[in-house]
Amino acid sequence: MSQTIAVIKGDGIGPEIMDATLRVLDALECDLEYEFVDVGMSALETHGLLVPQHSLNTIAKHGIALKGPLTTPIGEGFSSINVQLRRHFDLYANVRPAISFPGTSSRFKDIDLITIRENTEGAYLSEGQEVSEDGETALAKIKVTRSGSQRIVRYAFELARSKGRKKVTAIHKANIIKTSSGLFLDVAREIAREYPEIEFQEMIVDNACMQLVMNPHQFDVMVTTNLFGDILSDLCAGLVGGLGLAPGANIGDQAAIFEAVHGSAPDIADKNMANPCALLLAAADMLDHLDLREKGAEIRAAIRTVLENRRDMITADMGGTGTTESFADALVAELRG
Repeated sequence: MSQTIAVIKGDGIGPEIMDATLRVLDALECDLEYEFVDVGMSALETHGLLVPQHSLNTIAKHGIALKGPLTTPIGEGFSSINVQLRRHFDLYANVRPAISFPGTSSRFKDIDLITIRENTEGAYLSEGQEVSEDGETALAKIKVTRSGSQRIVRYAFELARSKGRKKVTAIHKANIIKTSSGLFLDVAREIAREYPEIEFQEMIVDNACMQLVMNPHQFDVMVTTNLFGDILSDLCAGLVGGLGLAPGANIGDQAAIFEAVHGSAPDIADKNMANPCALLLAAADMLDHLDLREKGAEIRAAIRTVLENRRDMITADMGGTGTTESFADALVAELRG
């Protein structure tokens, strides 16, 4: 039985890397159908809205979306599209794997980390932010709830259990931010007791950053609040070669959106030089989510093989001499044997 997914091509390099990704998915014969929806600049031009209601309805209908990078216009009245989508669908778990691949500029080998970030509360709430009339004082509210902390920490432990992971580290700043970060840590300790087979570690965020740079192999699954997770997940991407290899998943109870976490890179749009790996890896994570784990593993294995053996076919940012299209060509050929 086929599965239909919503596809958001995105802005800038989004359409190019999405076309490459869909070619790879088709080569895998995953029995997927695609319904394309407008979100971002194309939607603004066509419908006058960055996120039209019919696009939200389509994502809700299928429950799964694959999303290219989006551009939020700069200026008053425009809020982050990604944040809008996460809040609308209550996509509370942001999951960011960081896995080593051959032929990258990484200083480390054999990295295999997952950062799980609470996605709907914390320091990124638009409510409670204000600037005084004289422009001299800015205020922002950090909101952390027990229920929000419980579901993200439990999600981290359940993911660790399902993937055979051995350790979960809760990252916090409870020594200074004793209220919001303290509540998160208290909940993490409570939930950890429900999973005695998984090692639990707690670490202050500044120490975690230092430890990740010095010895990243000590970590396995990390769970944390919104702001810390945003920063740590990009740090982890740097450990494996950058955002070009960084997929992201936004998971809720009713919907999930899988994406490349890098930007829309308008300076290289339509030049056939964008690296599709981040979106391809997001598609692999999407297949895992759809219980097509063997297909997801095939994508990761093909990327690894092409990066090792076909430098002439991969994009310049990965040290190759190829194009977006030739990268996809090599992956399709590898998958079809």
